[in-house]
Amino acid sequence: MRYVWALLGLICVGLGLVGIILPILPTVPFMLLAAFFFARSSERLHNWLITHPTFGPPIVDWQTRGAINPRVKRISTISIAVVFGISLALGLKPWLLALQAGILSLVLIFIWSRPNY
Repeated sequence: MRYVWALLGLICVGLGLVGIILPILPTVPFMLLAAFFFARSSERLHNWLITHPTFGPPIVDWQTRGAINPRVKRISTISIAVVFGISLALGLKPWLLALQAGILSLVLIFIWSRPNY
């Protein structure tokens, strides 16, 4: 089972790295998942991830306080607005836009209800 957890962690790290380039794909949630999977599979990979200079601090803040950096909150909000704007520009069906708006609104509520660090 440890190999499955490790593989899932590596997949999440890969998706998180892709998310650095693609604003539609979030980076931090995938790194949080990777930390979760690595904690169950590989102490070495887990330590590497939580001590990483870029990815480590948000993970540790989330694990200790459930906190999100205010800068990340703003970037997330802008990304969500851009994605929804693209959907509007593409002329998606109203029911699909309504569904997307509802889900994205819940995501924003969650993000902004988390404490700052």
